[in-house]
Amino acid sequence: MSKKTIGLIAAGATVLGAAYGTKKLQEGKVQADEKKVDEEIKARYYGDKQVYFIGGGIGSLSGAAYLIRDANFAGKNIHIIEGMDILGGSNDGSGTMKDGFLCRGGRMLNEETYENFWELFASIPSLEMPNQSVTEEILNFDHLHPTHAQARLIDKDRTILDAHSMGFDNNDRALMTKLLAMPEDKLDNKTIEEWFGPHFFETNFWFMWQTTFAFQKWSSLFEFRRYMNRMMLEFSRIDTLEGVTRTRFNQYESLILPLKDYLDKHQVDFSINKTVTDIDFKDGEGITAETLHFSDGSTIDLNAGDVVMMTNACMTDSTTEGDFNTPAPVPEERPISGELWYKIAQKKANLGNPEPFFAHESETNWQSFTVTNRGDELLKRIERFTGNIPGSGALMTFKDSNWLMSIVVAAQPHFKAQDANTTIFWGYGLYPDRIGDYVKKPMKECTGEEILYELICHLKWEEDWEDIKSDVVNVIPCYMPYIDAQFQPRAMSDRPQVVPEGSTNFAMISQFVEIPKDMVFTEEYSVRAARIAVYTLFDINKKIIPVTPHNKDPKVLAKATRTMFR
Repeated sequence: MSKKTIGLIAAGATVLGAAYGTKKLQEGKVQADEKKVDEEIKARYYGDKQVYFIGGGIGSLSGAAYLIRDANFAGKNIHIIEGMDILGGSNDGSGTMKDGFLCRGGRMLNEETYENFWELFASIPSLEMPNQSVTEEILNFDHLHPTHAQARLIDKDRTILDAHSMGFDNNDRALMTKLLAMPEDKLDNKTIEEWFGPHFFETNFWFMWQTTFAFQKWSSLFEFRRYMNRMMLEFSRIDTLEGVTRTRFNQYESLILPLKDYLDKHQVDFSINKTVTDIDFKDGEGITAETLHFSDGSTIDLNAGDVVMMTNACMTDSTTEGDFNTPAPVPEERPISGELWYKIAQKKANLGNPEPFFAHESETNWQSFTVTNRGDELLKRIERFTGNIPGSGALMTFKDSNWLMSIVVAAQPHFKAQDANTTIFWGYGLYPDRIGDYVKKPMKECTGEEILYELICHLKWEEDWEDIKSDVVNVIPCYMPYIDAQFQPRAMSDRPQVVPEGSTNFAMISQFVEIPKDMVFTEEYSVRAARIAVYTLFDINKKIIPVTPHNKDPKVLAKATRTMFR
């Protein structure tokens, strides 16, 4: 080996060593800084300071956990106020063996992109697995039950389509590329169908992306662009949905119950069936909450230093449920969280504008249904057709269905109360206002029996309908008028900041606040919002895990480019 070569190797080793040393120094400094922050926080004295969370969804529960864990705040001085008779917000799961089970929806988790979600739940003990966190429980379960959908798209002839090809033409590719490069501030109030041509909406990609994330043609182009950037990893595997991370049970039992148990052990105060109807703010400049008003006429006057964190909107507000013999009724109640947002937005600047989200029910609604059966014969039929055992598949979309119906069969049991002789699966239709292909009425006017019959006809099993029906415990339709509200076309200013400019003691936590680069309709969005709210209002000088820039990774970009030409 020449002296020159040896010199180059030595020089390279010196550079690498210096870089490694610099990295270690930086890591050491961060750890030292965080230790100082922890010591300062442990020395704080909050006195009688109280914190009020309006809404009992995952955002509020996460905010309470951050207060206890990262702000050293006493749980007994944290109050979570929920207008319904159960906590969890849109993370639901309920029912019995006798009456059937219900999931209004299924929140998709993702291992690579739910940064703050996994970090938080790593500190929440599992209720099912001793000495494991909720994060460990979920990821261990998911890794043992990997997803690889073999029947992602099904046509009107019951043919399982080859969905590996995205189906793009050159115009679709050019418009997609242009959109990803377009600055966000150029997309106010624009819809997806205003950007793409008719061919795009007939591609395999659109049917898969639309039904995975519940987009509509008239949804916000801005939100679609954020999804494409944030979920760039999923673009190349959208046909198999290998990136879906599953909980062991429904999300109420897998996420909400262990989180509530953690808060209960810290003496957090819960008020159920108690609705906040208005908030008074201090006169003058700035935003300082002073009084909470309740539907029973009572009030709470806030003291100096008290803090309010509000769920300014909830996508599952005003939902209604039917059963095997009864359609889900037309909603009579206005959205309780949206109505509160309307009121306070009139009082102070910088609190956003709910009108684009809650004034267009015909654009924001869809309907789900949960089927409970005795035995597993129907699930076995689906397994033989798809090649997926329960829990290994993902959404099966009937792309020619007038309702654009999809179903998913989770690993069984999906509820802790299920016995070995009971099975369930979930489905939804993105177009509940349309007439069915076999049941000649709109989905939202159908009984559970009629919805299941429509599905059975798409599977060409109608000759066996009476046998299939004899095993049914219940089919519960669930109509959700605002489930897609967070995707509505809007201006950038319509969603408020988590902590609005000028706020001294007030924050908003929901899918309807603005968090740069992140995407709504996810657990991560609510958890990230909660962390931002707590860290900002309580002056916690610690890092909030940023959005991982997978869309900047050369390998991910190369794979995405190849996928566009599949």
